[in-house]
Amino acid sequence: MTFLDTLMNGEQGAFKPRTLTPMQKITLRFVVVGLIFYGFVVVEGMLMRLYEVSPLSFISESQFFAIMTAHPLVGIFGSTYLLVMGAFLFLVPYLMKKPLFSLKLANWNWLLIAIGTLLFWGAGFISHYAPLYTLYWPLPADFEQFSLVGGTFFIVGIALVMVGSALFVFNIFKTIVYTPEGWDKQPAGALMGSAIGYSGFRNLFRKKENRKEHLVSLPVAAIARGTVDMALNTIIILFAGVLILVYMIAALLGFDLKESVVDALLYKNIFWWGLDLIADGLVLIFVAGTWYLMATIISGKKLFMGNIARAALLVELIVSWTVWSHHLLSDQAQPAFLKVVSGELVTAFELITQGLAFFITLATLWSARPLKMSNELKFLLGGLLGFALAVPAGIMQADVGLNRILHNTQWIIGPHVHVAILIGLTMTLYSAVYYLFPVLTNGAKVYSQKLVNLHFWAHLIGGIGMGAFMGMAGLKGMLRRSLYIDGEFNIYMVLAAVAGSLLLIGFLAFFYNIVMSVGIKGVIGIFTPSEHKTKDLIIGK
Repeated sequence: MTFLDTLMNGEQGAFKPRTLTPMQKITLRFVVVGLIFYGFVVVEGMLMRLYEVSPLSFISESQFFAIMTAHPLVGIFGSTYLLVMGAFLFLVPYLMKKPLFSLKLANWNWLLIAIGTLLFWGAGFISHYAPLYTLYWPLPADFEQFSLVGGTFFIVGIALVMVGSALFVFNIFKTIVYTPEGWDKQPAGALMGSAIGYSGFRNLFRKKENRKEHLVSLPVAAIARGTVDMALNTIIILFAGVLILVYMIAALLGFDLKESVVDALLYKNIFWWGLDLIADGLVLIFVAGTWYLMATIISGKKLFMGNIARAALLVELIVSWTVWSHHLLSDQAQPAFLKVVSGELVTAFELITQGLAFFITLATLWSARPLKMSNELKFLLGGLLGFALAVPAGIMQADVGLNRILHNTQWIIGPHVHVAILIGLTMTLYSAVYYLFPVLTNGAKVYSQKLVNLHFWAHLIGGIGMGAFMGMAGLKGMLRRSLYIDGEFNIYMVLAAVAGSLLLIGFLAFFYNIVMSVGIKGVIGIFTPSEHKTKDLIIGK
């Protein structure tokens, strides 16, 4: 085949979208759109890196902060959410051997999130709406500083993402408990109890002969527990968005609500409780579940300490509801009780729950040695390394004394946030993507193994390097959400930009590899109707 043939039709024409089931196509839609938004994030991140070295003539200062506002939100909601949702909407029915409850809800799910992400990204890009992603009250409703119309579209976009997330939550739980047409009645309550972890937790206190069999697999249980956090997060962020939207729409209609009282400290506690469910709850639980799934698939072994793993996931779910105050350790008005109990003690406990997940995953892999260093294995190990670096960095920040030094510096966003998301979370997701790629494409092969290797090393070195150099700047006093034009921290920003360019190279290698594997026609074909009937399961015939 010529290069043009491969570009259009994929490697050896192996990928034929018309042969895919509706479930495969929907999953691939989530993945493709999520990767496109990840491209947005990488490019805009690189622009910010370059701007912090030397301001770019085609980007104004206000647009720089607008990019900074949209950047993490596009990364979380537009990219990570879509990748996670696509994978889990596929895996829950796949692992439970039953159809997804609703293909229509899944289609609306990815569409609403894609439209919402484009809306809030565009609002920032065009109107330069830039209250930064914290949305601290009354900052987002400051109409004298920010565009009223731009802010309205920004919040509408966030609201659409939350509605799409709610559809995902409903679809997941309904898939777990419902009885498909023509099947024997399934025990909905027992299935939910197993998914949430009640039955697994009780097994810890029963004699071995009295332990009940788990009705759902551990990965499904992890997905269910992470989805609980997603549901709570959706409610809180939607509430915050609606509150801001009320002020904005009232202003557009000529009513001034500025005299209306919103307690800033109460708002920040509610907002961070909801937002932290993504970072410290949803991410850690979903990641742990993915580690367990990939470890058992790669090793072919039963998960080491399976009951302990189930119990730890339930504990992590509860812990994730009570750690938000570590974001407010340097807030003078925050009660000392919340700082110590929630901010320090409960947060430190996450080192135990995530450490258990780390140990159980490695022990499962170790039990099957020697293992072939497959693509999914090396990206899984990269994800484990990412959290091994990022979680202790976060625990360090959750100390009232150290937080006085580290709070609001580049240390927070570098060694902790970027390493956790780019290396820990993203490389774990890449492990799942490389494993699921042939499953979702009916056996299509990756175009180039050399590009896979380039993707791995460029992403790993680039992500860790960028986080490290940002952290070094933070230790020297460089604040986050700030712009320095005097060159004070240039050496660190230059090195961070070099590392960031490796991330861009890694992504381009991955994206090119996927396109060459399935072809442009194959990518377009993912968004066309399937020949299979909607009742077909995963790999329908």
